[in-house]
Amino acid sequence: MFSSEIGTPISPSNLLNRSFRPLLRRTGIEPIRFHDLRHTAATLLLEQGMHPKIVSEMLGHSTIAITLDLYSHVTSAMHKQAAEAMEKIFRD
Repeated sequence: MFSSEIGTPISPSNLLNRSFRPLLRRTGIEPIRFHDLRHTAATLLLEQGMHPKIVSEMLGHSTIAITLDLYSHVTSAMHKQAAEAMEKIFRD
């Protein structure tokens, strides 16, 4: 939950218009939805080897399939990690 300077719940439009979107502009990040941060978090955690069930629970999903099918995205780092794993299998 986000609160205002006086401790009241911040309105979603204020969060987006006063904080989130200006931050994206200042950092040069293309506009995204606030909700997209959940997808990014899931992808980054899975990319670091976090067990999918843990990521699913962190996001509050009812099934691991939601996390893997809708929230995670394959990255070049994941492809590289898989290729290195296969190379290790064939070397050993």
